[in-house]
Amino acid sequence: MELQNRISLRALKVWRQTGLIVSACMLIIAIAVTIIRYIFDGPLWLVYGSWGMFVILFLLLVFLIPSLRWKWWRYEVRDEEIEIQKGLFIITRTLVPMVRVQHVDTQQGPLMRKNNLASVEISTAATVHEIPALDYDEAERLRAFIVEMIRTVKDDV
Repeated sequence: MELQNRISLRALKVWRQTGLIVSACMLIIAIAVTIIRYIFDGPLWLVYGSWGMFVILFLLLVFLIPSLRWKWWRYEVRDEEIEIQKGLFIITRTLVPMVRVQHVDTQQGPLMRKNNLASVEISTAATVHEIPALDYDEAERLRAFIVEMIRTVKDDV
């Protein structure tokens, strides 16, 4: 059975912006390696390697990984359980019973806040599960629904 709910399409924008920031850091390293190589007459392969790493990271982090990540993330919240699916080559499906949930948080970083997105974090005794990059209103509704289901399930027990 395929899970129906996807994260927001705006997640692509946030993940690409994050990829640009990481790529910019790699660009600074590549420039520094190039300058140091010419000052100290170091091996040329270091320059080619650092620029090659910059290009590979840029392509992966800005174009490929965000698209694949968005395509494969799915979730479903039911009355008695939460199911999360993620992964490309190794697909992980996690089923969290409501009775095991201790608390639920929403989280926003600066890029997510700017794009009106939030992540929902579901804490159990053992671990924290995350549904990333939902529309802010959807994340708040989901958090409130999960809290209500926790109360209902724990009252029944």
